[in-house]
Amino acid sequence: MSVRSKIIGTGSYLPPRVVLNKDLEEVLNTTDEWIQQRTGITKRHWASKDETTSDLALKACEKALESASLKKGEVDLLLLATVTPDHEFPGTACFLQAKMGIPGVPAIDVRQQCGGFIFALSIADQYIRTGTYKNILIVCSELHSRCLDLTPKGRNLSVIFGDGAGAVVLKATEVTDPENQPHIISTKIHSDGSQAKELWCPGPGLALFGKERMTSEMIDDGLQYPQMNGRAIFSQAVRTMSESLTESLTSNGKALKDLELAFFHQANRRISEAIGKNLELDDSLIHSTVEIYGNTTSATIPIGLDDAVRKGKLKKGMLISNVAFGSGFTWGHSLIRY
Repeated sequence: MSVRSKIIGTGSYLPPRVVLNKDLEEVLNTTDEWIQQRTGITKRHWASKDETTSDLALKACEKALESASLKKGEVDLLLLATVTPDHEFPGTACFLQAKMGIPGVPAIDVRQQCGGFIFALSIADQYIRTGTYKNILIVCSELHSRCLDLTPKGRNLSVIFGDGAGAVVLKATEVTDPENQPHIISTKIHSDGSQAKELWCPGPGLALFGKERMTSEMIDDGLQYPQMNGRAIFSQAVRTMSESLTESLTSNGKALKDLELAFFHQANRRISEAIGKNLELDDSLIHSTVEIYGNTTSATIPIGLDDAVRKGKLKKGMLISNVAFGSGFTWGHSLIRY
């Protein structure tokens, strides 16, 4: 018998405002056909002007706790992954903790971009395995719409991103039958900082030619907007996530035939399709939400988990794998008996 982590609740929140591709055609000098051809995205949700990253996170957390039948006062640890924080400091997890009304509970930000959920899951799993905490709330929340260059110059990136939050509740559980009892079987995380500038946001920052953290020149140069080498990211994402899914299974004595559902980071529909082709995965095994929600960075996988639960696609006892790749580079995977 051993103590392991078990997902006992999921939740998500997408802002009510829906932005269709046609809504971006004039402002970005693009077309619905061009966006769908390149990304597979048809629409995304964008937050209202009075919503913050921690606001989105709060609503996802409330739904996850309700799903788990857990009171907020029973949460031992709060982990929030985001690349779009409320403020540069303190961490957004602290603002969320205050809104939840759970003072004294450790609140930690995870800044691993698209890999944020896998990294947070790995951290939480280790805390539970060591007996440090029993109930851990993980939330990934992103508000990209106010961080994008909404001009034709920023078209390639601005059509991709959406706003939203996804959350899961982990609980310590005693496992005596690992083949059948729900628990997190394994997690594994990686980084390669040598390619960090293939997908990054240069400013504000203290490493820009010895300048101040933010200057008018940086703003004029558009350094406050994300920059991406699209071709390099596509090839790296396909290769790395394909290898990660295989590693997730084989390291635990499983094969692709044992997998019942896969959740890839939802960056681009074309990436998921390429991974599926590489591994000869049936389309039914890949749960995709990017078409309707866009790329919500760290939140794509937990939003996908909740989406699959609420649609009745993800059921107790299923063997699933979560795989992510993103800026940093950071990547990782988890294998879960749900």
